[in-house]
Amino acid sequence: MSKPRGFSLTEMLVVLAIIGALAGIGYPVTRSFIAKSREAACLTQLRLLGVALQTYVQEHNDKMPELATGRASKTEDLPVLETVLLPYLETADAFQCPADKVQFEKSGSSYLWNSTQNGLHVSQLSFFGIKDRPDKIPLITDKESWHPGGTNFLYADSSSSSKPRFAAGN
Repeated sequence: MSKPRGFSLTEMLVVLAIIGALAGIGYPVTRSFIAKSREAACLTQLRLLGVALQTYVQEHNDKMPELATGRASKTEDLPVLETVLLPYLETADAFQCPADKVQFEKSGSSYLWNSTQNGLHVSQLSFFGIKDRPDKIPLITDKESWHPGGTNFLYADSSSSSKPRFAAGN
């Protein structure tokens, strides 16, 4: 009777090399999927902010709020997204993009307000000469480009996208 034989050193090294190669391929793919899921969650957060903004606008005779673009720290006493729209949301966490690891903790929001729209009636909104096209007028954006697709935008028609839809002269 022959004795059962174990793995040779060469066989073990081949198996480890295959496992290493699969891990090397799988790691970047997994990171890409995670980044894309955070981008999708951020777009959902922006839509939620859009609903809160629409409620604010309806309660204020169809006028946009007058807000500072953002604040450097939570201690600054400025009218910004996270202070003015908070009553229209369930939690302050609505102002955090899942991909943001710094800005939310520091300032209270992962997003910036497009202050060129301050106090305007919804029928007067314009951006880079674009008028009467709410799908091309950004209102809220990421503070930084955290996502593989770039910066996320919330547009005046309450849609959100990771692709800029505006350009001078459009």
